[in-house]
Amino acid sequence: MGGIVGRFMSSFGLTSAFAIAVSLLVSFTLTPMLAARLIRRRNDDRERPLEKGAEPAAHLSSKESRFYRPIDRTYTKMLTWSMSHRWIIVLACVIVIASIIPLFMFVGKNFLPVDDQSQFELNVRAPEGNTLTATSTLAERIAADLRTLPAVTDTLTTIGGGQQEQVNVATIYVKLTPIEERDVTQEQLMVRARNEILAKYQQQYPGQLRTSVQQVAAISGGGFRNADIQYVIGGPDLKKLTEYSDALLAKMKTIPDVVDADSTLIGGKPELRVVIDRARAADLGVRVGDIAQALNSLVAGQKVSTFNAGTDQYDVRVRSVGEFRTSVEGLQRMIVSSTKVGWVSLDNLVRIEEGTGPSAIDRLNRQRQVMLLGNVRPGGSQAAVIEQLDQFVQELKIDPAYSTGLAGRSKELGRAGYYFGLAFLLSFVFMYMVLAAQFESFIHPVTILLTLPLAIPFGILSLLMTGQTVNIFSGLGLLLLFGVVKKNAILQIDHTNQLRERGMERLEAIVRANRDRLRPILMTTIALVAGMLPLTVSSGPGSGTSRSIGVLVVGGQTLCLLLTLLAVPVFYSLFDDIAKNRVWGRIRTGANGIFGRVRRRAASAATSLISRQ
Repeated sequence: MGGIVGRFMSSFGLTSAFAIAVSLLVSFTLTPMLAARLIRRRNDDRERPLEKGAEPAAHLSSKESRFYRPIDRTYTKMLTWSMSHRWIIVLACVIVIASIIPLFMFVGKNFLPVDDQSQFELNVRAPEGNTLTATSTLAERIAADLRTLPAVTDTLTTIGGGQQEQVNVATIYVKLTPIEERDVTQEQLMVRARNEILAKYQQQYPGQLRTSVQQVAAISGGGFRNADIQYVIGGPDLKKLTEYSDALLAKMKTIPDVVDADSTLIGGKPELRVVIDRARAADLGVRVGDIAQALNSLVAGQKVSTFNAGTDQYDVRVRSVGEFRTSVEGLQRMIVSSTKVGWVSLDNLVRIEEGTGPSAIDRLNRQRQVMLLGNVRPGGSQAAVIEQLDQFVQELKIDPAYSTGLAGRSKELGRAGYYFGLAFLLSFVFMYMVLAAQFESFIHPVTILLTLPLAIPFGILSLLMTGQTVNIFSGLGLLLLFGVVKKNAILQIDHTNQLRERGMERLEAIVRANRDRLRPILMTTIALVAGMLPLTVSSGPGSGTSRSIGVLVVGGQTLCLLLTLLAVPVFYSLFDDIAKNRVWGRIRTGANGIFGRVRRRAASAATSLISRQ
């Protein structure tokens, strides 16, 4: 699996594969040795031929207990009824599998789960043209109000951070008390910070102050680009990009699940525009490039050397003093070289106008682009918001020269869905290959793998019941759920085949095998659920991530257990009927003939090769 999600899943895959390989070695060596040493043989425990209705003596003492006896009796009645009404069970399974689509559409889909980390951050962008002092004053006022919220212990303000180092951008980090020491959640405090504190300052600076509240993300960068929703519009003309982005941003703000909607295209930055009188410059022998170079050197400065102070090294830049580069009069007094008269002041060549422009112009592949940013309200779905934005783009009928796409977490969410789909498909293929080789049958693996789609709806339902969303960690739990559910079906079918090989009729073998395997299935299921319960009830840091895995495995395994216990024997009998059909017999005979010819040719080729050598 590629992308960021592949970094998580590869660790899980390697750990699981290695642990299961070691457990295989233990089951072949340590377990038989301990059984031989610890289990004592009883006098009435001798093996005897199976008779109709009889049970091995080894199981009498445990299966006749008060706790297990009613469970076994109830399951036997339900299994007998299911075998007499097989198509009702088939219809129930079809309905359950078909419910995957509506359940998946209804559940929220996010890249990462919401996790209470006892910290969050606020991003504040002051009006364009604000000085460092003004931004610092505003940020400190907001930080002081944040410290009045319950459970807030510390705040840390950073101004001018990031690559652009803009002095009107501030980030306020908020530290909370440990989760076990407070009554309010991190999400509730983030909502209060957005609706109570930041809303007050937005009223003081209407249309000028841009703010957002978000988690301290473990994935992706910081600053304003650390948002749940990152939707990109790219194209050649900045004016049209502005029109499209403003229209889409207005529609984005109408989505109920979106908060902190913003755009990276921010205008209103004060600027001085130097308009060159080209005719006069030509008369005086001054080139346009010389004027641009003079302004660049005198205003922005040029690096001419370096200065060493101990182990530190500093760049030496040459530019005009502050009084000549901070006012219109100072710029007009700057001089530029001329091929006719030596030196000419700029007031004889240019006209300086005051205006405003965008604070920054982002580009990708030489195309200008604008990114729409937003966060998802607690309980909202990131995938649903992206789908609505795609619909808005279709309604706007954007020019073909302009493109739209996703970035950041939004892009990784789509990639995660693709890679998980690919992983599930390959899992089905590999499991079928292994099971087909072990059972030496094409039909039995299908019966076993049919239990996997039966478990998916119950896993999604458990997420809905607990308010969780589908994310990369719940996808990891789904992979784990596949392994557990498949194991139960293997126990049922393998024992059924063993009993039939010993001469028992099919129906009796099915009932007997499933009764015999009911107890180990319940034991492993209860053990798994008990092992996962700490993940579902945990409340410390990182509990949101663990809960996404635990809820899906516990809920999916528990809710689908009864249906799979009844569905596996029903499908086993149905596929056995199909296998006895003449058409399937011909197909199987033809396939065996093809495989036989291939094997004979391969053996002949190997023999001839050896003889030549």
